[in-house]
Amino acid sequence: MFMSWVQMLLFVSLLSPTSVQSEIRHYSFTVVLKNTTRLCATKPIVTVNGKFPGPTLYAREDDNVLVNVTNLIKDNVTIHWHGVRQLRTGWSDGPAYITQCPIQPGRSYLYNFTLTGQRGTLLWHAHIAWLRSTMHGAIVILPKKGVPYPFPKPDKQKVIVLGEWWKSDTEAVINEALQTGLAPNVSDAHTINGHTGPVPNCSYRGAYNLHVENGKTYLLRVINAALNDELFFKIAGHDLTVVEVDAAYTKPFKTDTLFLGPGQTTTALLTTDSGIGKYVIAISPFMDTVVSVDTFTGTGYLIYNNTLPSIPTTVTTMPPVNATWKTLVFAESLRSLNSKQYPANVPLTVDHSLLFTIGVGIDPCATCSNGSRAVAAINNITFDMPTIAILEAHYYGIKGVFTDDFPGKPLMPYDYTGVQPTNLQTMHGTRVYRLAYNSTVELVIQGNSMLAPESHPTHLHGFNFFAVGRGLGNFNPAKDPKKYNLVDPVERNTISVPTAGWTAIRFRADNPGVWFFHCHLEVHTTWGLKMAFLVENGKGPNESVVPPPRDLPQC
Repeated sequence: MFMSWVQMLLFVSLLSPTSVQSEIRHYSFTVVLKNTTRLCATKPIVTVNGKFPGPTLYAREDDNVLVNVTNLIKDNVTIHWHGVRQLRTGWSDGPAYITQCPIQPGRSYLYNFTLTGQRGTLLWHAHIAWLRSTMHGAIVILPKKGVPYPFPKPDKQKVIVLGEWWKSDTEAVINEALQTGLAPNVSDAHTINGHTGPVPNCSYRGAYNLHVENGKTYLLRVINAALNDELFFKIAGHDLTVVEVDAAYTKPFKTDTLFLGPGQTTTALLTTDSGIGKYVIAISPFMDTVVSVDTFTGTGYLIYNNTLPSIPTTVTTMPPVNATWKTLVFAESLRSLNSKQYPANVPLTVDHSLLFTIGVGIDPCATCSNGSRAVAAINNITFDMPTIAILEAHYYGIKGVFTDDFPGKPLMPYDYTGVQPTNLQTMHGTRVYRLAYNSTVELVIQGNSMLAPESHPTHLHGFNFFAVGRGLGNFNPAKDPKKYNLVDPVERNTISVPTAGWTAIRFRADNPGVWFFHCHLEVHTTWGLKMAFLVENGKGPNESVVPPPRDLPQC
């Protein structure tokens, strides 16, 4: 692939010993359709700069990033810089109708944000409809110039983006599901850097090939950009040492399998010491309930230099699709580095103690095939998308767009993972939960068993949080907090809530604005498993939302 002149200048500046501590990084993203062939069929897909996955955004910690996005397709678009803290710059966060109106066809918008205190691997993706199925890419945040990694310096770095592929247009897939009220069709394949590898009943053999030298250390930046699937990742014959997740360093630990929910990133060291040969790279889905899932295993290849074609390929065995134990072991192995330079500043006191139940329900629907439709909810409230961005309504005091009465606990408690209510209908509203600036929050995310319990990768915009506890069954407020890890819990922006279980997170509300909170399974977001936190301004301009830019898109 050829670099644009902007990318070339950026790449040179990152390598140059004369680079200053922080810089302004300019990128130009043009959203266009691109005819693309996979699974022996060609279809137009939505891309940035004609690439799938899209271009990687490179910068350093504390750099200011400017990305001019021009929309040349017929649909409205936005881009979310997933995991970027966006301190006071919510106008650049990207979720449609939450922090901005969409970029309309033929229009442009300049995203402007600073990568404050972050280093590692993140991702960017469309944040409207299901466009992120093909409109996504990596964000690589290098340490400040002269600051070493807190692990052995790798010889080389590689970005690996995992995804899904549908033979059909994904907008048609979700639109049909919304019309019928039923669950959407699952994807037809999984992809590694845009390629499926060999597939049945198709002569297509395109696969991602990772070429390596013997005796080297590679830093693999693995990203799950899939719409709806949590994924296992393995390289045959090789272990991986995890050193960072979601742009936060971790205590290193060795594993043969990575587990990533949609929106999560994992950075790991790979040592090429298994002998010259060709080794399968494989990804497969995780689903430990009755929900349908794409069971196709995507494959690529790790190939040592000087490997002869006659050498047989080393294969691997993937975990079973319902390997709950594997996901729990991986989650329990993640710990913050918690060093002097990278401390784990876990809030030890709590101003807001919240309990959010999450799951799927059923609402009446006169036009749907079964007279009902699947919906999703938090505390039994299905989120209704507004027609004006909530941040804009908050900033200008526009009435009637949202209410700030989102309940901090279920309005009618019940046995969340046991016997379910007979009435599965949800309430609706555009509600936010209001937080004072710098207040501390403990949020217990409780999965429920309505229809089917399910693992939920859950994402909070605008913040990193600490995952202080997790368990199966119902959260016990008298017993479970005694088992919290308040010393070195993993720091993330997206966390999986186990099937019929709970996860407890803590964060400090030190970022004024409106911040989306939702399940990162796109089908659940579409169905309404979402809400927003409204964090009030603090004292003075340094604790307040910056004024909106002049080119902010209008609805």
